[in-house]
Amino acid sequence: MSSPALKTFVAAAIIAAVAGGSTRVTARQTQQTIDQRIAALEASQQEILKELRELKVLLQQLRPPMPAPAGAPAQPQANAAPAAAPAAPQVPNFDLLLAGSPSKGKADAPLVILEFSDFECPFCGRYARDTYAQVIKEFVDTGKARYVFRHLPIETLHPRALRASEAAECAHAQGRFWEFHDRLFNNQQALTEPDLTRHAQALGLSMPVYDKCMAAQLASPAKIRQDQNEGGRAGITGTPTFFIGTVTKDGKLKALRRLVGAHPIANFRTTLDTLLAQTK
Repeated sequence: MSSPALKTFVAAAIIAAVAGGSTRVTARQTQQTIDQRIAALEASQQEILKELRELKVLLQQLRPPMPAPAGAPAQPQANAAPAAAPAAPQVPNFDLLLAGSPSKGKADAPLVILEFSDFECPFCGRYARDTYAQVIKEFVDTGKARYVFRHLPIETLHPRALRASEAAECAHAQGRFWEFHDRLFNNQQALTEPDLTRHAQALGLSMPVYDKCMAAQLASPAKIRQDQNEGGRAGITGTPTFFIGTVTKDGKLKALRRLVGAHPIANFRTTLDTLLAQTK
């Protein structure tokens, strides 16, 4: 129902209720009530639309991806729903770049976990809140794996994801990527430009440096475009996607396993423990 039609319907209902009751209200009070009810109904409509979009995304997971037109930049098609078990090892036939991306853990760890993610993606947020900390505790802090993050904002679904990635890169330039990463995933409903500025201020970033970086990112988000292009080349169709493997002599990732979706810690344990046993 459009806003004018909705407003007429609500107004008529309220006037009828007032006329039939014993409470006397002023025209101003009636208009305030109408506006409040319209706002509530419009908010409800937005929630329904959001849920429908997410259902559409899940349905797209059931369809094979359509080939991209020749020369078009590769783009993921949808967010990945959580899987019940580790996916079969479908890995790219080329080594993936690691240099220049935020990482944590020992440089000489036997394995690398490379995540391609989107700060506005609900499944990425679920993984970040439910599983990520345990992966870090069990495998990164113990020296078994190094963790690397690359950006894959799905702009067709998440209009604020690209700018959030740009802000995270500006935090990375000041050595605060992981704190910014945690803050964004814990506040996925607060990713507007003013919200990003508040996150930067809350972390104590140098705001003149941050503002200059954000202006440069707006003109040319080169790092994020590089990540998107390589993610598309690697066949990623949903976020989050993880490639787990070993580091080559030239510092790239030789992927051995691929996981797609907000997997629980048990699936990471199975995959990582298997690969660790093979690398000994």
